[in-house]
Amino acid sequence: MRITQKLVGAGVLALVAGCSTLNSINPFASKPKGNQPAPLVELKGSMAVRTAWKLDIGKAEDFLFTPAVIGNTVVAASADGAIARVEAASGRQLWRVKSETPLTAGVGSDGNMLVFGGRKGAVLAFDMDGKAMWKYQASSEVLSSPVVGQGIVVVRSIDNRIVGLDAKTGEQKWTVQRVAPPLTLRNAPGMIVVNKDVIIAQPGGKLISLLLATGAPRWEVAVGEARGATELERVTDIGGMPVLFENQVCAAAYQGRVGCFDVSTGAPRWNKDLSSEVGVSVDQRFVFAVDDKGAVAAFDRESGASAWKNDKLGYRRVSTPVSYGRAVAVGDYQGYIHFLSREDGSFLARAATDGSPVISVPQVAGSNLIFQTQSGTVTAIAVE
Repeated sequence: MRITQKLVGAGVLALVAGCSTLNSINPFASKPKGNQPAPLVELKGSMAVRTAWKLDIGKAEDFLFTPAVIGNTVVAASADGAIARVEAASGRQLWRVKSETPLTAGVGSDGNMLVFGGRKGAVLAFDMDGKAMWKYQASSEVLSSPVVGQGIVVVRSIDNRIVGLDAKTGEQKWTVQRVAPPLTLRNAPGMIVVNKDVIIAQPGGKLISLLLATGAPRWEVAVGEARGATELERVTDIGGMPVLFENQVCAAAYQGRVGCFDVSTGAPRWNKDLSSEVGVSVDQRFVFAVDDKGAVAAFDRESGASAWKNDKLGYRRVSTPVSYGRAVAVGDYQGYIHFLSREDGSFLARAATDGSPVISVPQVAGSNLIFQTQSGTVTAIAVE
C-alpha cells in the first residue's frame, strides 16, 4: 500500500536518527502516487451550491492553516506571514497585515485575540485589529494551531511539550512535557477548549484533558492503541481536531479507531476500528469520518452503529468532513468540494476551488462553508 511504503522509506531514516517524526503521506503533493485516485462520478446536481467569494491569502507550503470564524468575520493566514480578516458573508477585506516571521500554524482565537505558530518555534499574538501584542519562543517547531480560553493560550510544540501562556502578556504560566513514541506522523494534532479545560490530541493515539489554569491532568484516554511488531506498524497518532458536541468529544486515529468519549471523565461511549489521518465532524445524529483510503463514513453519534459509507472518493486525499444542513462536505487533492447526503452518503453536488489540495479543517460561517487550499485560496461555498 502507498501509505505503508512511504512510512518504511521515512521510518528507516527516523530509526537511525532516534526519536523522530515522519509523514505517512505528503498531503501537500499535487497528485497522489501509488494507488490511483478514483475518477470523479458524474453528478445530476440535486443540491444548489455556488462560490460566494474567494480570498488569496498565500501558500500554506508544508503546513496546515485553518481559518477562524469569529462572529460575522473570517480570519485566515499563510506561511509567508500574511494575516487577513474579512466579512464572512461577502469576503470584503477589513484588514491585512504581515507578521514579523513566516508562520507554521493558526488561526487560534477566542474572539478577543489571534495566535499563530511561527518559524523556529515562535508564537505570535495579535489583537483583533491585527496589531502585534507579544511574542513567545517555544522549545521546538509549532505545527498545531494554538488555542485560547480562560485567559490562557495553550501551545503544543513538535517535541510534545505543552505550555500555558498568559493571554495578555505571553508570560509562561505552566508547562507539561509528554513522552512521544519513537515514530510519529509529522502532522498537526488539534486542541479544543472546553469550559475550564483543554483537550489535546496526542501522538500514540491518546486524548488528554488538562486544566487551563494550571496544566494539571484531568483524564487521559486511548483513541487508537499501538499494534504490530515494528515501530512503523505501531504508529497510531490522532489525526486532525477532536470535536466537541454536547457532552461528548469525538476523534479518530491513524491505524486506530474512531470514537466518542465523555467530555468530563474521558469514559468511552463507543469506538470502531478505522484508520484516519484527518479529523471527524459531528452533528446531532452522526459522526462523520474519512479513512486513509478516502472512504467517507457516517456513524450513529449515540451508539457508533454504522449508518453509511461512500467509497467513491478513494485515494483522492479527502479532507476533514464538515456537516451542514442535509449535506456533509469534503475537499480533495484537486481542490474539489464534494457534497454528500447526510442521510445516505450519496453525491448531491460538487464545487471547484483553485485546483490544489484542500488542507484546512472546513469551517461553517453562517450559510457559507469555508475551505482553504494549499495554494492559498480561501473559498466560501454558499449552500442554497
